[in-house]
Amino acid sequence: MATTKIWAVRSRLDHLVNYVSNVDKILNKEFDDLKLVIEYAGDDYKTEKRFFASGINCSPETAYKAMSDSLKLNDKKLRILAYHGYQSFVKGEVTAKTAHEIGVKLAEELWGEKFQVVVATHLNTDHYHNHFVLCSTSFIDGSRYHDCKESYAKMRSVSDRLCKEYNLNVIKNPKRGRTKHYTEWQAEKDGKPTWRGLIKSEVDEAISQSMTEDQFVMNLKKRGYEIKLGKDISVRPSGKERFLRLERNFGEKYSRSGIIKQMQGRRPTFPEPEAKRINRKATYKGAMKYVKKLTGFRALYFHYLYLLGKIPKRKQKPPSKVHFLYREDLIKIDRITNEVRLLCRNRIDTTEQLLSFKQGLSEKMELLTTERTDLRKQLRRTPDGHTKDELKSKTAILSKGISEARKEIKLCEDIVIRTDQIKDKKHRVNQEQNNQNIKRKGKNLYEPIR
Repeated sequence: MATTKIWAVRSRLDHLVNYVSNVDKILNKEFDDLKLVIEYAGDDYKTEKRFFASGINCSPETAYKAMSDSLKLNDKKLRILAYHGYQSFVKGEVTAKTAHEIGVKLAEELWGEKFQVVVATHLNTDHYHNHFVLCSTSFIDGSRYHDCKESYAKMRSVSDRLCKEYNLNVIKNPKRGRTKHYTEWQAEKDGKPTWRGLIKSEVDEAISQSMTEDQFVMNLKKRGYEIKLGKDISVRPSGKERFLRLERNFGEKYSRSGIIKQMQGRRPTFPEPEAKRINRKATYKGAMKYVKKLTGFRALYFHYLYLLGKIPKRKQKPPSKVHFLYREDLIKIDRITNEVRLLCRNRIDTTEQLLSFKQGLSEKMELLTTERTDLRKQLRRTPDGHTKDELKSKTAILSKGISEARKEIKLCEDIVIRTDQIKDKKHRVNQEQNNQNIKRKGKNLYEPIR
């Protein structure tokens, strides 16, 4: 049994490819992503020294140059450089040789007439799987490869037929559905909230508090959602540009008829009221006017954590009362927390302080890298085992320091980006709230006349 998938390589690669080591020499900057995909697919470690790497209409060793030449045959602007596909087999069902044979036959039948393809069988996991790097431009006439539902259906049917020829199982009646992005899948795996998960939980809450469709729609509107009712129900959280179709994203249970069926024959349930808070008094000796208030980045971040509901002030807001634009950042709360810690630990409030701190980290990293390079040179020249162990331990300490400095540099870069994002979100939320207040005032203006 084999599962298949193919996706386009545009301006960036999937997280599957991002961990690949940096390339020393780039032949053509315009096609960097294509080179990374080819190197990932044919990585020596995963293919046992390229024993299970093959090229169709090209050689695996020179595939990047050959595909780059083919891309130049098309004089139009290239939005898609290549297609990255895979074919994965069940654990223990095939040998590496058989998996590679099936992959090569699949690529030859689908794309062998006009396109260049690299096929590599990866052996680094408990189930063997093939990777395909398909050049998006034909080496014969410069025509483009068009990926669509029909082409993927053909890929799946050819894969199933080849599996039957090799006496492998085939998935019968495969379920169709929307695939999850890697970050969303990883967040769910780690138990962190996702923006789709937030919508789903609020829809469930609205269903539990409703008996009719009108009540359900009203409950969602109270939470700041826009609703489109048609054959299906589509919702748009406040601050988002696109509507999200409930059935398509969450299954048949969330179709229009499915939601009505859930509400039928049961009473609405509401959350229990919160227990009365016990306020404790504390006395402070001294004058508060001499306490220095936070400003700049630290003040911005702390206020944003309050808006996210992570810093309670008097009575903490329930999650549903926090604006959706803020709540979607709960997915990144670990990253935001690390940024706050960096700012507070180093007392950074302004852009100049942040850039100065980042410059110091860069210089520190350069010194550590130079020192580590010297140690590695000594390690190659030293025959003594005891001295080698000492040098290795010193190198490990330097590597750890370099890694920490690199992480802090990345945090500094993220802070610059996130501060602009926070300001933009606060502005959009304030604008939205002002518009709502104007509407309310307009309604109340004619209340005595009515």
